[in-house]
Amino acid sequence: MHDNATSPSHGEGLAPVENDFIRILKKRASSVAFWRGIASIVAFTLFWEFCARFHVPVIGNVPAPSEVLASLAVQIKLAYYWLSWADSMIRIFTGFIIAQIIGVPLGLFLGANNKARETLFPIFEIMRPVPPLAWVPVSVIFWPSAEMSMIFVTFLGAFFTVVLNIVEGITSIDIRYIRAAYSLGSTKRDIFWRVLLPASLPSVVVGMTVGMGITWAVVVAAEMIATNTGLGFLTWRGYVAGEYPIIVVGMMSIGLAGYLSSALIRYVGAKFTPWLKTR
Repeated sequence: MHDNATSPSHGEGLAPVENDFIRILKKRASSVAFWRGIASIVAFTLFWEFCARFHVPVIGNVPAPSEVLASLAVQIKLAYYWLSWADSMIRIFTGFIIAQIIGVPLGLFLGANNKARETLFPIFEIMRPVPPLAWVPVSVIFWPSAEMSMIFVTFLGAFFTVVLNIVEGITSIDIRYIRAAYSLGSTKRDIFWRVLLPASLPSVVVGMTVGMGITWAVVVAAEMIATNTGLGFLTWRGYVAGEYPIIVVGMMSIGLAGYLSSALIRYVGAKFTPWLKTR
């Protein structure tokens, strides 16, 4: 005889699942820290407006927020502004994805293979300290088009960071976990897929997040030198033309684009590392 009180009702489990994005927004909106951040932004904007209007030394030379917003209202109506967004995004994600396709397997290989790390890592360490911006003139000469040179520089900005983070993540794994796995009969293949790879995933996410920030800094500088499109060139054009509010609009756009890119990586990374959630 079935107990109706405990048997599942018809349709249970078919209720619509709350969208992750909406859930995150609700969580942020109920957070005191979120509203403190909003309050600090508002206070900073009011302070900035005050300094600009009353010509406070140094800060007063920067266009007021009201001027920047007026310039932004004009820019968002122009196709060129959104084309700049699209061009920069394409360059960023093309170089970034290529860097992950090559960098993640290389980092795992160097981290898991001591002989390979001892052989190849010194070369890697010699090239890594070279700033990506130093590669801009060389890449412009080396690659047949300006677009390919900017993608290459973007690739470098993310490549070294993700490889280094993965290698450090694997080499910092407690050796006792590996020994325990071997003692339970695990093979080298099992060690890699069940121990090394899961333990290195947080380092992969950190490397990708940091690398994304570096790629934005690199691509903006490259756009100022090698092309006439993109958010970097938009900012440079504002400086050359003496339209200073456009400079701030470009900087704000770059900051927002970088934030959205990094937030996307953190969101995807959280899906692959659910054990890191503390609340």
